[in-house]
Amino acid sequence: MSTVNGGISFWYAGEGAPAPREPLPGDTTADVCVVGGGYTGLWTAYYLKKAAPFLNITVLEAKFCGYGASGRNGGWLYNGIAGRDRYARLHGHDAAVRLQRAMNDTVTEVVDVCEREEIDADVHRGGVLEVALSPAQLTRLKDFHAAEAAFGETDRELYGARETADRVRVTGAVGSSWTPHGARLHPVKLVKGLAAAVEALGVTIHESTPVTEIRPKHAVTPYGTVRAPYVLRCTEGFTASLAGQRRTWLPMNSSMIATEPLSDEQWASLGWEGRETLGDMAHAYMYAQRTADGRIALGGRGVPYRFGSKTDNDGRTQPQTIEALREILVRFFPQLAGVRIEHAWSGVLGVPRDWCATATLDRSTGLGWAGGYVGSGVATANLAGRTLRDLVQQDSGQSGATDLTTLPWVGHKVRKWEPEPLRWLGVQTMYAAFRGADRRELTGTTATTDRVARIANRLSGR
Repeated sequence: MSTVNGGISFWYAGEGAPAPREPLPGDTTADVCVVGGGYTGLWTAYYLKKAAPFLNITVLEAKFCGYGASGRNGGWLYNGIAGRDRYARLHGHDAAVRLQRAMNDTVTEVVDVCEREEIDADVHRGGVLEVALSPAQLTRLKDFHAAEAAFGETDRELYGARETADRVRVTGAVGSSWTPHGARLHPVKLVKGLAAAVEALGVTIHESTPVTEIRPKHAVTPYGTVRAPYVLRCTEGFTASLAGQRRTWLPMNSSMIATEPLSDEQWASLGWEGRETLGDMAHAYMYAQRTADGRIALGGRGVPYRFGSKTDNDGRTQPQTIEALREILVRFFPQLAGVRIEHAWSGVLGVPRDWCATATLDRSTGLGWAGGYVGSGVATANLAGRTLRDLVQQDSGQSGATDLTTLPWVGHKVRKWEPEPLRWLGVQTMYAAFRGADRRELTGTTATTDRVARIANRLSGR
């Protein structure tokens, strides 16, 4: 059997794409218009409607809810947030600690909502295990572990090679860091359940309704315009398709593979009984989970960026990317060399120029947005939804400032990406540098990070 390539993602393979909701029937009005039917948009609509049931909320989605990163990601619900270290430099250490604590709490919040709304998303709270496979990676791992502890993660644990193998038997792992603030889930089951919960509250969702332009109090589509005091942009990696947003966030590609179900004997050889989400300390890092139906779903960067901020249509990825991800799988677990790859796919995530996630409401225009998660969106989107809720309620006089509206990522401004061909050349050069650095570190003996990778990190703003 050959590998299924595309079809949006493996996560849709079981049940297929959802039945389509009706597109926008024409011009209309709302109290709040949410643009984008992924995690960010749905969480925002959910929390706003729960807080203020009288609000008329409309969600507009170009394809169907979960078509983008929310239906293609690795199913990592964890407490990482893009830009925390920069926020510490800009706003002080204590502000960044508050942001990190909010992210720690967000993992619990998503799990609790799934239970409350009876969303069966295959959630298993096994934490996150990040491994080191070379002396240089081990140095970075220890620095990373110390930094996380400094931001308040006192329940994080540092392991040597033997303790790492007790959790997951990754060949060549010389150490790891584990946090309890993480869970595995099925991305599509979450987004479908969340969309259903939002509709049950009385929110209107229009699918097959691409928004072509957002301006104050207007969301413009081919079928009509939604006029609303608040228009919230929740489009993440697809933001570049909107008028005037081409250089706002770069749509970075990430690709994944899913194996056939492994046998009991194969799982016994790997360990992984805690079902932790699994990552590494490479510069071009990987991420993986043990799925509820006994597969390994593993991802990483393939072709990182398409010229002109283009995005794919059906999730197809390149054959060389599939092979590169297979090589990572076999490097980690050589005993799986003969395992069949049943599905491969790709998607885009939003990357700001300074790699900092943000949530914002412009009180002078009523325009808001959240995103730029750089791959950490499964949990961050929930924090964003609650933050946009509080910002709208504060602006409309329903509440004052809250703990969330005063977090350092709120209102953050970032410059635009360079025009083409500079951004294409920059991204290609950056990831070529990272891949080269990873190869040298895996075969080298030095405990310091590769010099080329250090330079690439500085130049890219990463």
